[in-house]
Amino acid sequence: MSGRRATLIAVAVVLAWLVIGGVAGPYAGRLSEVATNDNAAFLPTDAEATRAQDLSSEFVDRQTIPALVVYERPSGITEADRQRAGADAARFAQVPGVLTPLPPPIPSEDGQALQVVVPVDDAEGEEIGSVVKQLRDITGGDRDGLTVDVAGPAGLLADLIEVFSAIDGPLLLVTLVVVLIILLVVYRSPVLWIFPLLAAGTSYALASVFVYLLADADVVKLNGQAQGILTVLVFGAGTDYALLMIARYREELHRHDRPWDAMRTAWKGAAPAIIASGGTVIVSLLCLLLSSLNSNRALGPVAAIGIAATLLVMLTFLPALLVLGGRWAFWPRRPRQDQADPRIEHGIWSRVAGFVARHARPIWLSTAVVLALLTLGLTQLGATTLGQSDLFTQRTDSVDGQEVINRHFPAGTGSPATIFTTEQTARQVAQVAQGVPGVAEVRPLTTGPQTGPPEENATPKVVDGRVQLEATLADPPDSDGAERALRELRVAVHQVPGADAVVGGFTAINVDTSDAAKRDQNVIIPVVLVVIAVILALLLRALLAPVLLIATVLLSFAATLGLCALLFRHVFGFPGVDSSFPLFAFVFLVALGIDYNIFLTSRVREESVKRGTRAGVLAGLAVTGGVITSAGIVLAATFSALAVLPLVVLVELGTAVAIGVLIDTIIVRSLLVPALAYDIGPKIWWPGRLSRANGEREARDAG
Repeated sequence: MSGRRATLIAVAVVLAWLVIGGVAGPYAGRLSEVATNDNAAFLPTDAEATRAQDLSSEFVDRQTIPALVVYERPSGITEADRQRAGADAARFAQVPGVLTPLPPPIPSEDGQALQVVVPVDDAEGEEIGSVVKQLRDITGGDRDGLTVDVAGPAGLLADLIEVFSAIDGPLLLVTLVVVLIILLVVYRSPVLWIFPLLAAGTSYALASVFVYLLADADVVKLNGQAQGILTVLVFGAGTDYALLMIARYREELHRHDRPWDAMRTAWKGAAPAIIASGGTVIVSLLCLLLSSLNSNRALGPVAAIGIAATLLVMLTFLPALLVLGGRWAFWPRRPRQDQADPRIEHGIWSRVAGFVARHARPIWLSTAVVLALLTLGLTQLGATTLGQSDLFTQRTDSVDGQEVINRHFPAGTGSPATIFTTEQTARQVAQVAQGVPGVAEVRPLTTGPQTGPPEENATPKVVDGRVQLEATLADPPDSDGAERALRELRVAVHQVPGADAVVGGFTAINVDTSDAAKRDQNVIIPVVLVVIAVILALLLRALLAPVLLIATVLLSFAATLGLCALLFRHVFGFPGVDSSFPLFAFVFLVALGIDYNIFLTSRVREESVKRGTRAGVLAGLAVTGGVITSAGIVLAATFSALAVLPLVVLVELGTAVAIGVLIDTIIVRSLLVPALAYDIGPKIWWPGRLSRANGEREARDAG
């Protein structure tokens, strides 16, 4: 192809992508419009809490989510405090989205607190955040020794919405800055960093369009967590693929005069590894569709769309940009056509390769032992459902308010467990429920407006032969104690003959979510491993190599979780990890960890065909060492950007992925895998033809 024609094609591709990016760009800032953060919306349809929620809709004209406004004065509530609470309640009733009439303020038994239950229309959705903000504005905060907080499920949801609102601004900005700094350090060029960053931004815009349209059509449910992961994943993985393509292009510029010819050869060499890597991540993420939790099922396609968009952009837009930039893009370190061996440019990694060759067996044995020792930290992991006070890395109004409730009221006030049972067995079920340890009070939902606690002998409301009971728990609704009480409550009421009891509520949602998360781990993790093994076998045309690669990544994953468990508990002071953490960490760490092994072993196989296995291992390590390490640092840094969101589960996930990627790139890919492959020799490609051909070649060389 002539240089003029190649340039015209590159210009056309660049202009087309710039137009696409311009059209798609605004959607990146609109994802929050179609996100939802209601835990109940993500439960399995067959979960007991979901069935309870469906039944509860029949007992009320409109579903509500309560905001609990609590007033505390340690010296005792005064008459002026009561008047203030009453005046606030009257103003609460005027807020759009608040359902009236409001029950009167509830005093605590110790006389030190008041509580106003404000039912907020559940149909408000994400606008619940603005409703709660208006409630907080009305209270005016603390005054003259009286503290005021807005807590309860609505207060918690409002605080979560505020946290996730930072995704469109601070998280994206921090991610961009991190990637920019690393690219400047890696390339030491005032020009070259523009290309991968522009391509990554285009990838994010393209992914945002598809995610927005699917979420808006209710095909997928997008939440703040998935949105944050999409941001860092696209920029992290996109920069990784760009680094690999640029490194191969630079190599070929030493062998070809024209940039187009260099890019064509570089594309043929790098694209298979990039496609295999991205395909592995996509398929692994799509395995989340097997989850019973809608939130997990949503994350899989959302993140997979991000990777697919990134692959498309990095294999078309980026090469066109590089062709147009030519050698000048690398200024001031422009590669010349000198037919230089690419290993010459990688002096440090050539020395690492030599070190591996001299001490292969001690290296892989010692690194494996170190990683195995780190796995001992898994005993400190403690996966559980994080309590409300443990969700955030900083104090929030909802957390402060819940602590006031815990001090002065039954901690489950405002978030009772709801029990649905037949009218004939309602009294017996209520008695059984009242006898469950951890249940403070059981009352029926009565007819008429709910302006306060029902009378002792009030007539229960009956709908289709069923009655709704409300069981107030003694412990906070998101605590371990409340979850134990909820499980015992279910066992007790399910045993009442003919009751057909169904137990739901806030605590039940947490319990069912935790149970579903454990089930998902047992189902999805084996499937992901099988899928990755098949992809590796097809790519490497061998069986032994994929098994060994998966084994090293699993060891790296376990070591990462062990190290993180120690850090979370003894450095960060976190009480544990959320029940969803192990699965998310596995999918990202294993899929991304395999990425770097694919980059390495695909190049090792290419070199082994020409040089023999052991020489191919050393050449592959020397050539890819720098670019893969740089890619790992980029991905680790981008996931670390999740720490800007003050949410423990995202800080933990970002930390785990960052640490895991660094372990993979610095220890597993740089030392363990090359040393193991070098020690095994040609048999690593068993039962493929390369294992026999290389074996014969190395036997002749030895002879």
